[in-house]
Amino acid sequence: MIRHSGRRSLAVALVAGLALVATGGTAQAAGDHADTQAALNGYQSHAGPGAAVYAGNAAGSWHLTAGSASISAARPIKSDEHFRIASQTKTFTAAVVMQLVDEGKVVLDAPIERYLPGLVQGNGYDGNRITVRQILQHTAGIPDLNVLDFAPKVAGLLKPDGSVEPRSLVKLALQTYPPASAPGAQVLYSNLGYMVNGLLVEQVTGVSMREAVTSRIINRLGLTRTVYSAAGDRTLPAPFIPGYRGVRFGPVQFWTETTTMPVGAEPSLSSSAGAMVSSLADMTKFFRALLAGQVVSPAALTEMRKIATIANPADPRWLGVGLGLQLISLSCGGQAWFHNGYGFSGYTSITAATEDGRYASMMTNAWEFTTIKPTPVDVIESALCGSR
Repeated sequence: MIRHSGRRSLAVALVAGLALVATGGTAQAAGDHADTQAALNGYQSHAGPGAAVYAGNAAGSWHLTAGSASISAARPIKSDEHFRIASQTKTFTAAVVMQLVDEGKVVLDAPIERYLPGLVQGNGYDGNRITVRQILQHTAGIPDLNVLDFAPKVAGLLKPDGSVEPRSLVKLALQTYPPASAPGAQVLYSNLGYMVNGLLVEQVTGVSMREAVTSRIINRLGLTRTVYSAAGDRTLPAPFIPGYRGVRFGPVQFWTETTTMPVGAEPSLSSSAGAMVSSLADMTKFFRALLAGQVVSPAALTEMRKIATIANPADPRWLGVGLGLQLISLSCGGQAWFHNGYGFSGYTSITAATEDGRYASMMTNAWEFTTIKPTPVDVIESALCGSR
């Protein structure tokens, strides 16, 4: 593990750098993906110092970049470099829970009280009325948890290394924030709910969430660039992409490196909702394996793909949320399953795959939570449609 300490601030004028790397199958000319390159360039112009997309189909993969992976030395983002995938962790968490369903150790529509007695109780919660499925699908009524806003409240729980026990954090959060809705009433995205899912896995398996994800998914699929980060370890394995936060003034961006920032980069503060690190290539490998039935059974995958629908005025392509998966429609026809991730320490990413074997993963090395177009979904849609 490389420890990357210190914070840099620098005013830089961004110049888009273009690159295409083909891996596996037949190398393709950059012109074959000009539309996706244009979308990526447009996105990077209002996103981080760099951006990249890795995509393909059964015939092979291709890789486009824009900008730079670092503000200190111009270089393209590579598909095998580590970055924080943030909420894309939720797809791994949901897959482990569904493996436990396959093994008969968890009943999807059973109350969470059966597995975590007393945890989801009080302050308006009744764990006897909230099911495992509802927590996986963000319909349990558990509110979202903003890590940075909640951080001052957990100060007394922090260990010397800045980490916290997830169960203590979850218990305090449930005592602090009452339900946002009745169970099953609506879709309410919840990081806190997915931390409950992690505690469920630990209770049923008797091992840590980190060990469960590593042994059940990472090692089995050979995801050599994927790590469930240990509590207290804010470093990234080499090679990695630095993360940034910044302010833009016209063509000039003031960037501060935040790769290992306190709180925002602490894995235990998001645990099973967002603690993982991966690469573009590994994320597409995981999504392809999941949709191919190599991670959970066909019956479990069917349950994961049952969506709760909700209108999204910001993007009508969004069709709904399943169990650790979300669904969008594609302009070229068909649909794609995806999940995105927004990391406080300077990363925005999304991975998607289709039933017919197309896949794409993209990232920028900054926290970029806006609806300015092109959006990450625009880039992903272009990549998937360009891989037909």
